[in-house]
Parts: sequence; structure tokens; C-alpha cells
Amino acid sequence: MAAAALLPALIELLNKYPGGLSGLIASFQKGGLGEIVASWVGTGQNQPVSPGQLGQVLEPGMVDELAAKTGQDQDSVLATLSQLLPQLVDQATPSGQVQEGQQGFNPAELLGSLSSLFGNRQA
Repeated sequence: MAAAALLPALIELLNKYPGGLSGLIASFQKGGLGEIVASWVGTGQNQPVSPGQLGQVLEPGMVDELAAKTGQDQDSVLATLSQLLPQLVDQATPSGQVQEGQQGFNPAELLGSLSSLFGNRQA
């Protein structure tokens, strides 16, 4: 499954994203998608994001790097990201806000909480 292959590489890249989680959120706000990303951080329903919207707000090179690491084309990566990123940001902000000093994503916690998306069972 494309998402399962992309998730570890995505978490690694997000942890290196300039400014961490706050930097990612700022990219969405600068790109006019502040309301969408705020819904992911908040405790309510996550608003959807299209692959095209993601392509406009993510750091240049991030999609290229994910495509190279996973062997997928850019369109496939963006389509998968449009499903994964809302869940990742939501899981990383369980209290409805970015915690002070929170820079990145805890891979073990996120992989565990997102395993249900893929129908995987943690051993």
C-alpha cells in the first residue's frame, strides 16, 4: 500500500522540516490554507486538502524527496499525503494545539496510532 510505504519517510522528513510542526503549519497559513490546517490541529473534524493544494504549500523538494525514497511519482505522493497529513497533524496535536517547544513528530506514537489506517496490527 502506498501510504504504508510513504509514512516512515514522511515522518522522517517532517521531523527535518524547517521549524518543525510549527513550520509546517506556518507554510499552510502562508499558502492560504490556514483554516484547513487549523482544523487538523483543533479537536473537531479534519477538513480535507487536495493534492494540488499540498503541492502549493509544502517545501520545494519535499515531494521530490518522498517520491525518490518510495519509488512513487509526485502525483501519487501528493495524493497519499492528502490522506496522511491531516491524520498526522491531528495525532501530533491531541490537545488541539501545538505544545510549546514541540518541534517534530514522535515516530513510534504516530505509527502506532495510524496503524489502523492501514489495517495493520502492531506486533
